[in-house]
Amino acid sequence: TADARGELALGASALRHYGPHGERREDAVTLFLQSFAPPPRMLVFGAIDYAAAVARIGGFLGYRVTVCDARPVFATPKRFPGAVEVVVDWPHRYLRGTGTDERTVICVLTHDPKFDVPLLEEALRRPAAYIGAMGSRRTHDERRARLSEAGLSEAELARLRSPLGLDLGARTPEEVAVSVAAEIVALRWGGSGVPLTATAGAIHPPAAAP
Repeated sequence: TADARGELALGASALRHYGPHGERREDAVTLFLQSFAPPPRMLVFGAIDYAAAVARIGGFLGYRVTVCDARPVFATPKRFPGAVEVVVDWPHRYLRGTGTDERTVICVLTHDPKFDVPLLEEALRRPAAYIGAMGSRRTHDERRARLSEAGLSEAELARLRSPLGLDLGARTPEEVAVSVAAEIVALRWGGSGVPLTATAGAIHPPAAAP
């Protein structure tokens, strides 16, 4: 059940192998899990090196990745081979005209108030599984104040993951992308983000009833 829910969340189908009592990584039983759902979307805003790394890992995780930036010199398919599409448009205008749902992931890497404040104002008022924004703690405080002035409620502001990612000590764009992906996965399935050596009990707990 847990594996089926995982495939369904990604709109994916796959063969899974189990032991006689449901053990993973054994080959006594092979099941075909088929999902009838489109893959979830990952919207990455800001055509920077970090965005390229986030787009690559988003595709690896099964997301349909879109990269959007208002600057055509940076927003090119050649720079973002991990994205399904690259869009040249003002981020908030693009988001306003595109659909999102409860599985959509939104990563705001623009790191510029003129882009990220109107974008987040739009994002925090629509359905999404994850809304994260890059920046220092000072940037976060200033951004939050601007969003509050724009009329967003405390409940809406509480949805923002900023600075985005888990504390892995990341330095390179690829390491930052791993920290962002880890936070997205933990948030999706209710993970704690702490090392497994510091936890007890089943590593893969039974899935909750729908």
